[in-house]
Amino acid sequence: MAEVHYMSQEGLEQLKKELAQALEQRPVISAAIAEAREKGDLSENAEYEAAREAQGLLEIRISNLQDKIAKAKVLDASQLSTDKVQMLTKVKVENIAAKQVMEFTIVGETEADFSKGKLAVTTPIAKALMGHGKGEIVEAQVPSGVLKFKIIDISI
Repeated sequence: MAEVHYMSQEGLEQLKKELAQALEQRPVISAAIAEAREKGDLSENAEYEAAREAQGLLEIRISNLQDKIAKAKVLDASQLSTDKVQMLTKVKVENIAAKQVMEFTIVGETEADFSKGKLAVTTPIAKALMGHGKGEIVEAQVPSGVLKFKIIDISI
């Protein structure tokens, strides 16, 4: 079964932008390789080796971005229910031990940004919250131990 990358339309657009920027770098690296090649003996040419390595890394990045875009499945937030925590829902939780309220939006890995409250679906906390509803208490196994959360609200 093909791996699917679930994301928002905004996340897909960001990947497409990154791909376009990476593709723009191809001619720049090709020119650097050509310039280094003109300097003579390639076996002892560090500039040539560095440019070739940069080209290889760029091609891997382009391939990875193309793969993610090809396997992207855009979720329409307007079609989602707020009965249970799922991709693209905002969930407000209380860390029971710390008596701290936090709010996360559950997103795909490519869109995750903890500083903006975007939590990757693959994280232990998001995995624990997925499929649970308002008022439920869930436990998340994190590296520092077990955290207990009470789901306060779920929204889009």
